[in-house]
Amino acid sequence: MKTILKNGRVITPIRVIKNGGIVIEDGKIVKVFEGDGPEVVGETKVIDVEKRYISPGFVDIHTHGAGGHDYMDGTVEAIEGASKAHMKHGTTTVVPTTLTSTMEELFAFFDCYRETKRKMEGGPNMLGLHLEGPYFSMEQKGAQDPRYIKSPERDEYLRILDHSDDIVRWTVAPELDGAMKMGRELTDRGILCSIGHSNAIYQDVLEAFENGYTHITHLYSGMSMVRRIDAYRYSGVVESAYLIDEMTVEIIADGDHLPESLLKLIYKIKGSDRICLVTDSMRAAGMPEGKSILGSLKDGQEVIVEDGVAKLLDRSAFAGSVATADRLVRTMTQIAAVPIEEAVKMITLTPARIMGIEGTKGSLVESKDADIVVFDDNIEIDLVIVGGNVEINNI
Repeated sequence: MKTILKNGRVITPIRVIKNGGIVIEDGKIVKVFEGDGPEVVGETKVIDVEKRYISPGFVDIHTHGAGGHDYMDGTVEAIEGASKAHMKHGTTTVVPTTLTSTMEELFAFFDCYRETKRKMEGGPNMLGLHLEGPYFSMEQKGAQDPRYIKSPERDEYLRILDHSDDIVRWTVAPELDGAMKMGRELTDRGILCSIGHSNAIYQDVLEAFENGYTHITHLYSGMSMVRRIDAYRYSGVVESAYLIDEMTVEIIADGDHLPESLLKLIYKIKGSDRICLVTDSMRAAGMPEGKSILGSLKDGQEVIVEDGVAKLLDRSAFAGSVATADRLVRTMTQIAAVPIEEAVKMITLTPARIMGIEGTKGSLVESKDADIVVFDDNIEIDLVIVGGNVEINNI
């Protein structure tokens, strides 16, 4: 059966079609139209979106959980629950993300993820796994558990890679011994290498870029900026991200991790083609404020959620976010004053390109997957379609 979305404002990577729609068939976009659209013939479901925006589905490439679930809980219920909680807020493709942990806990999560993909009905696309750690700088650990932070050990990371074919990105501090060899190994396997929780200086980042590290994990969070070493100033990871034009970055655009001025600065320097929006959300996303757990229920850290953000109990650092994808777009349009098509690109086409799935995801183009969200002027989600299937319909 065909599905037609009509009477909407269709968001493309470069403009908004003020009166248009989408034709969906067999899970694919078969037509993007302007005006009233094609004549309805045969068995066709028509949805009048009543002037709302029609957007590509959101692609979140860094999230730890939502809806009371953390991916590191290591259960089918948690992985499915967190993913579907994000889908309610417009995420149609998700990359579950780990935290530093024991090898036992990590491998158990790998096995459970595979089982969840096999069993889960409905929900967003699960693209693969993002390993955040354990190869980090202790000086930039943020909310990562220091018990498990270490330098790359080749035998260990090869054992991890051999255990799971689902790993699609890995965040590492490149100044650590062994990080360059690890970057080459990951790149050879088609895994996105990302820099994060790092105290590196520009020379480290430049060498890392040459060895496969092409992306920056949550810019400004858990990383070096300009600092003095023996009286001399050195550029840190943040400045390096600006200096290396081809380096892509991700930002937690919840309005708390980065203020309006920095959101505008990042956008001005890097542009929507080099920035992707991520939630970096923990289990408390979409839940009431109060105490919560970052990481698994078994071995995680207690944190406090207040004023729209998660913090360590001593308030010394943020502990992930409680953002959802719709909030990110809302922040960029309403606080950073970014045009809607640019804000949407940063959570659709740009992350799709970074992850190498732009051929099927990220924009409303004929023959691409019908992953679509519909929202109003306040970026409140009314309709979610994944692979042509209507998952949520509040219209």
